[in-house]
Amino acid sequence: MKSVIIIGPAWPLRGGLATYDERLCRAFGEAGWRARIVTFSLQYPGFLFPGQTQFSSEPQPEGLGIEVALNSVNPLNWVLLGRRLARERPDVVVLRYWLPFMGPALGTVARLIRANGHTRVVAITDNVVPHEKRPGDTLFTKYFLASCHGFVTMSRAVLADLQRFVPGKPARYQPHPLYDSFGPVQARGAARAALNLPPDAPLALFFGFIRAYKGLDLLLEAWADPRLAALPARLVIAGEFYEDAAPYEAQIQRLGLEARIVRRTEFIPDSAVAAYFSAADIVVQPYKNATQSGVSQVAYHFDRPMLVTDVGGLAELVPHGEVGYVTAPTPVAIADALVDFFTQQAERAAHFTEGVRRVKQRFSWAEMVRALASLGAPGSSPAPQ
Repeated sequence: MKSVIIIGPAWPLRGGLATYDERLCRAFGEAGWRARIVTFSLQYPGFLFPGQTQFSSEPQPEGLGIEVALNSVNPLNWVLLGRRLARERPDVVVLRYWLPFMGPALGTVARLIRANGHTRVVAITDNVVPHEKRPGDTLFTKYFLASCHGFVTMSRAVLADLQRFVPGKPARYQPHPLYDSFGPVQARGAARAALNLPPDAPLALFFGFIRAYKGLDLLLEAWADPRLAALPARLVIAGEFYEDAAPYEAQIQRLGLEARIVRRTEFIPDSAVAAYFSAADIVVQPYKNATQSGVSQVAYHFDRPMLVTDVGGLAELVPHGEVGYVTAPTPVAIADALVDFFTQQAERAAHFTEGVRRVKQRFSWAEMVRALASLGAPGSSPAPQ
């Protein structure tokens, strides 16, 4: 039996990366691999973390081997962990890379593991060029990328960035699989009742951590459009602020939106995700820049139409006119699409939902495992896709 170790966020840490890594570990197990996760004992020093807590309030996932072992800022820990994992001689190590800050730790561990002459080191690179730039980004990224045998990206935009850094290394594009671990779709009325949301109003959902690049300010400007103001629709903002909330609150007051929005601006636990998506009529991602988005893959799982902006890899996942809308990242364009949806909701929702159910068949965890395994095979050199 082949073995794989996934190194990245997982329980007791919270968030989309942890959810993804846990689901990937299960997918490897389903494919017949012996799989476990090594996660962080310290992911971010407290002063660098923008949210309220890094830790999950959910119980430990059942049936997964998770070792809490990697300290992101302790070089001695990197060396000891890397040497120990090298002695285990797993066939493949999958590293999760999303932020240059993690480059020194992950790059050092990867070098020590691959020095055993047996283990292939493959990275899932969520980002190569970060959304929010800091000193040292390029140096840390180059250090990490040089440590890996191959790469999977979940958007073609990231693949293009990657090829500029390491043009000769094996890399392939594989779309982000479905987030199918949040349970089944719930009845719309029951989901709204559970969340104390308006039972009959059309609802748009903005979901996830609130950061500048995610464009909530654009959506609020769009929501102030007189055409939308004349409709009974409500906007649900569900997610924790990862930056100062004051500018958004001032914008809401300036635009007179108080009565037309519902704030749920705290961390949304996994146990509540199904209710929010089941309650929504359309999921809106008004990003200013992006690579790929896990929110789209949650929306697909719950058969929800989407609106995304034409930035990064979002349009790759959301075919315009088939599962929803792809718009320019401007308030007017976002408002135009929402007006079209809410004024013809019965027709649009039926058409887009049918498209969602058809398109989501492309987003398979088994395909992600095959992509990683192909790059983890000795001598592998698949052409970039």
